[in-house]
Amino acid sequence: MKPFLKTIRSIGLTIAVLLMTTAAHAHTGDGPHSGWLHGFFHPLSGLDHLLAMIAVGIWSVQMTVHSAVHTNTRAMWLMPAIFVMVMGLGGVLGFIALALPFDFAEHGIALSLLVSGFLIARTVQLPFPVSASLIALFAVCHGYAHGSEMPDGAAVFEYAAGFMLATALLHVTGIGLAQIAYHVQRDRWLRYVGVAVALSGGAMLVGGAG
Repeated sequence: MKPFLKTIRSIGLTIAVLLMTTAAHAHTGDGPHSGWLHGFFHPLSGLDHLLAMIAVGIWSVQMTVHSAVHTNTRAMWLMPAIFVMVMGLGGVLGFIALALPFDFAEHGIALSLLVSGFLIARTVQLPFPVSASLIALFAVCHGYAHGSEMPDGAAVFEYAAGFMLATALLHVTGIGLAQIAYHVQRDRWLRYVGVAVALSGGAMLVGGAG
């Protein structure tokens, strides 16, 4: 009980601090056009990004809970950390407008939803190198989309810091939701979430990932 409550308390404090920080900046004259706030709200403004980031957190918890080998709680945070760091690189590629073939980012975002949703729904366990490779690939796609849609005049590093911070917050939200589901023995709810995420990714692909 105590470790669970400690985790939930930490998640709550993280969310509160981030929201208070965002509100403080919003009232200092650094409006959304200043850079980091624009970047912060970008992942929150699209359902595809929102679902994908939360799914990464849920998947990370499932990997820890259902792993056939001994793991500790630090492993639960490793996959989100990889995602955030690689996403920063993807943001740079998007900012410099590096040409990518066949709508790489758009289709990659749709596939990130389809694949992560399927893995959550089926509680699939993959070898760590495979999981890390998938996470990195998806992160590049999402980061590229954020970077390519950066508004004119925004400070690059502030914008990147904003969308990376928001992404980390969404990962923490997914981890918290999964922890709660397992604590109340309702982990099957996570599978329903996985189905919904996978269906949204499939719908994006059918619709042209646009």
